[in-house]
Amino acid sequence: MESVVAALVTGVLTLAGVIVSNSRSRAVMEVKIDNLARQVERHNRMVERTYALEQDVAVVKAELDNVRKGQGK
Repeated sequence: MESVVAALVTGVLTLAGVIVSNSRSRAVMEVKIDNLARQVERHNRMVERTYALEQDVAVVKAELDNVRKGQGK
């Protein structure tokens, strides 16, 4: 009878330890995922800004070429 009680106590304590460990691991994972999501968002904003800048540079180059052609006449 004592061995059954000892086994049950050991099982309950092991289960509690696993549950606590999993909840901590999950919390750490959620923090890491949130950080990665923020980094991806910052990267995406930078890509959008770079694309807009490239378009602006293309417009400025075209205008500069037009001004140079006008001066060459």
